[in-house]
Amino acid sequence: MIIDAYNNIWTAQQKSDYLTSETYSVEMMLRDMDDAGVDMAVGCSLGQMIDNDYTALVGWTYSDRIIPFGQVNARAADAADQVRRDHDRHGFRGLKLHPVLHGYHVVDHGLLDPIFDACAERGIMVLFNALDDAFIHPLGIEEIAKHYPSVPTIIAHMGTVWNVNEAILVAKRTPNIYLETSSTQLIEVRMAYRDVGPEKIIMGTDWPGSDFDLERRKIAKAVPNPAHRAMIEGENLQRLLGLA
Repeated sequence: MIIDAYNNIWTAQQKSDYLTSETYSVEMMLRDMDDAGVDMAVGCSLGQMIDNDYTALVGWTYSDRIIPFGQVNARAADAADQVRRDHDRHGFRGLKLHPVLHGYHVVDHGLLDPIFDACAERGIMVLFNALDDAFIHPLGIEEIAKHYPSVPTIIAHMGTVWNVNEAILVAKRTPNIYLETSSTQLIEVRMAYRDVGPEKIIMGTDWPGSDFDLERRKIAKAVPNPAHRAMIEGENLQRLLGLA
């Protein structure tokens, strides 16, 4: 199976020059998945507008194609309880965190330890949106994740652009940290493949920011070994999520 780890689904809710003013429908995403030969894909809310009920509805409607991940603002007083409630209600297998848009530093045990406690209890993996920014860096993700070895933790975008080497470092030495490929350059995927191997890399597209066929072509050039490519394009995430 080809399974993509990171994509965005939402309906327009406000006037804006950015993404939130228009809808990129799930049906559009499914067509692009079909064109690229992608069997399943994670879908989650934009950081700007968390809507876990909508994400869950999409996951229920397209249960054979879309894997819904919840999202929470760690600054909410009941954030950890929200994670538990959303898991119990919707069955989310993953949780997206976006420190930059929600205004907290990733090395904040007071905010994040309760959330990771909830994820450890419910068997939920965590995906950090981790484009290069002062709020979130791979060493900080490691500082939180290393205390929760049972919680698979994905560094989305691999810390690109300036934090890629740091992301590779922490993925190499921390068993529960994985690298996701969206927004990365070809050379960065090659570096990760060389240094951490295919077991610690997971394909993601960040649709509609990019497209599935482009991501698959990038990985095909970076990882010439078909068996290793199969791990990155689906087997690793399939194992971590316990998908049949």
